[in-house]
Amino acid sequence: MSISQQGINDVAINRSGDWLALGAAKLGQLLVWEWQSESYILKQQGHFDSINDLVYSREGNRVVTAADDGKVKVWDVQSGFCIVTFTEHSGGVTACKFAQKGNVLFTASLDGSVRAWDLIRYRNFRTFSAPTRLSFSSLAVDPSGDVVCAGALSSSNIHIWSVQTGQLLDQLAGHEGPISSLAFAPSGGTLVSGSWDHTARIWNIFDRTQSSEALHLQSDITAVSIRPDSKQIAVATLDGQLTFWSIIEATQSAGLDSRRDVLGGRKLGDRRTAANAAGTRYFNCLSYSLDGSCIIAGGNSKYLCLYDVLTGSLLKKYTVSVNLSLEGTQEYLNSRTLTEAGPAGSLIGNTESSVVEDRTLPGSRRGDFSSRHVRPEVRVTAVAFSPTGRAFCAASTEGLLVYSLDHAWHFDPLDLDTDITRASAKMSLDERQYLRALIMGFRLNESLLLKRILEAIPLTEIPRLVKEIPTIYLARLIRLVAQTTDASPHLERNLRWMETLLSRHGPFLKDHMPALSQELRVAQRVIGAIQTDLTRVADENAYVLDYVLSQSAGKSETSKAVITNG
Repeated sequence: MSISQQGINDVAINRSGDWLALGAAKLGQLLVWEWQSESYILKQQGHFDSINDLVYSREGNRVVTAADDGKVKVWDVQSGFCIVTFTEHSGGVTACKFAQKGNVLFTASLDGSVRAWDLIRYRNFRTFSAPTRLSFSSLAVDPSGDVVCAGALSSSNIHIWSVQTGQLLDQLAGHEGPISSLAFAPSGGTLVSGSWDHTARIWNIFDRTQSSEALHLQSDITAVSIRPDSKQIAVATLDGQLTFWSIIEATQSAGLDSRRDVLGGRKLGDRRTAANAAGTRYFNCLSYSLDGSCIIAGGNSKYLCLYDVLTGSLLKKYTVSVNLSLEGTQEYLNSRTLTEAGPAGSLIGNTESSVVEDRTLPGSRRGDFSSRHVRPEVRVTAVAFSPTGRAFCAASTEGLLVYSLDHAWHFDPLDLDTDITRASAKMSLDERQYLRALIMGFRLNESLLLKRILEAIPLTEIPRLVKEIPTIYLARLIRLVAQTTDASPHLERNLRWMETLLSRHGPFLKDHMPALSQELRVAQRVIGAIQTDLTRVADENAYVLDYVLSQSAGKSETSKAVITNG
């Protein structure tokens, strides 16, 4: 049985002996195989090369990563599983961006193509290419989704294509050096480009003249980012400066020196201390927060820096890795490992020579490939804030890191358990383990079983169960209660469920509104229908009571008149 193209590093068997788990470290593969049916229960694989870029979906529940292995992967934020992998690119994928309208993803690659992906049908529906062979390294998409722009390190022109036709519309000339970064303003129409010619340019690409305003800096530009209100630009340069510019006035509004903040650790073969190393003293990726009050930055070091935009102060530094097998994680080298020929770690695979020579090529980030022992460098290649404003992602040498303000534990211990059956769910219900029975019902996904479990839960247990249920099941519980309310005669019970869910998890539902919009719309529709029905019934009852009272009043007046005449 062929499992992987690389060697398998670890094997495990579950207690019942039905499932076999296999792990391949080289490709980042995790496989769960059921030998009886000869099928995969779980099949996941990460990137086996460094990640170059990442982007959040509009709802914030998906993260897309692009890597040097030529693959584009879509990840589910809640479960951490890869949903789909695109492999059409023949070279390393350097950039990825979402269109603000529709489920469309754009990627740029070193193979000279920019591709558009449909994330509903999971297919490549458009491919853009330049007249000459270029290796694209930066990408920007207009908020309207009509045009896409790309830049390359081998050209000083910015290429613009029409998304509808796939035709090359124009090439913007103005920079005198390679294009390092591109970004569209969220308001549309304004494109900001950064280059190695020490300038950033603001383009009005929809004007007839296509004029540009140049912003002059002191060093090569490594990254640009636009504030969500489209009024400010953040620019990172090679000399470690982080400057802020006004888009309307094209003037610098603030700046800060970040060289001491981003300064990383010392590499094994460095002749200088970490404080004097020049290769890690600048940022190469930036991202504004949702409200524009903060900015997160990362570079070729082990630190992520979070700044307050208004005051320019450093709010927090995040350490992305403490893995000692990576270059740049140690502040100081251990003097006990030093020998006459150099550090002991650098002598592995080079025992034939008594003198260790520095053969690393300029600009190389992965070490000397001619040696048998390669130590990767710790670095951050991309950062992005979530549209919810509650989390951000960072792509590092260690992989994809997610930082969140929500401390909920999303791991589902019943996700891969062979003991989950209808009988075990009914047994948990008989034993009054209502939460366990409800989670088992969600895992089995049987509507009749879920309806039975929901109706068997007493009213007194609803607050405790809503408090203890993991947030990963919150959306499914809201949808279940809404659907049950729509077809069940137990009006008070279902409204009690709705009231407890909304009052207990109100802040969570507010912060994750885009991800839970479907379920909340269903609940709103059901509650609105109940309100309409109750209003109609109450009005009918009021009319009937008015009629009955008027009839009784008329009869009493008639009887009084008869008595008087008699």
